[in-house]
Amino acid sequence: MKPSKNVRRREGDLLAIDLEDGRRSYAHVAAEPLIVFFEGCFTDNLTSEEIGGLPILCRLWVANHAITKGRWSIVGRAALAPENQEEPFFYKQDAITGRLSLYHSSFAQTNWERAASLAECEALECAAVWEPEHVEDRLRNHYDGKPNKWTESLEINVAAIS
Repeated sequence: MKPSKNVRRREGDLLAIDLEDGRRSYAHVAAEPLIVFFEGCFTDNLTSEEIGGLPILCRLWVANHAITKGRWSIVGRAALAPENQEEPFFYKQDAITGRLSLYHSSFAQTNWERAASLAECEALECAAVWEPEHVEDRLRNHYDGKPNKWTESLEINVAAIS
């Protein structure tokens, strides 16, 4: 049952994400709005130590209500690994020109962006804030070996690059 009152989002919280089919995935709350998702789909509950030892699947910006409205359960707390304390780079693609850019706070003097090549952007996540339901779809599809419409919609349009 989901909590009826708001839950505070706190960096370091460990989350269980119900995939609605008896499976769950785990994540770690980083600097707002970043959440680190771990590789693995489980039917058993993991301890905080087990969760912290999982490899990283992806790091995404997620709407806070995934946590504050109790959709994703807080199952523990742990310090973030050093690599998860660092802000990741994201990419953006201009919908009109097709130009690519990197998005990161180190580019704050240029509106958080700088021009980028396809090679610089290919392994990055798109700069987008995900809805929790879309993350859950992405996780289910990943573990089922299926394509995901949300990740596909955010892929770089190579034909549009100018």
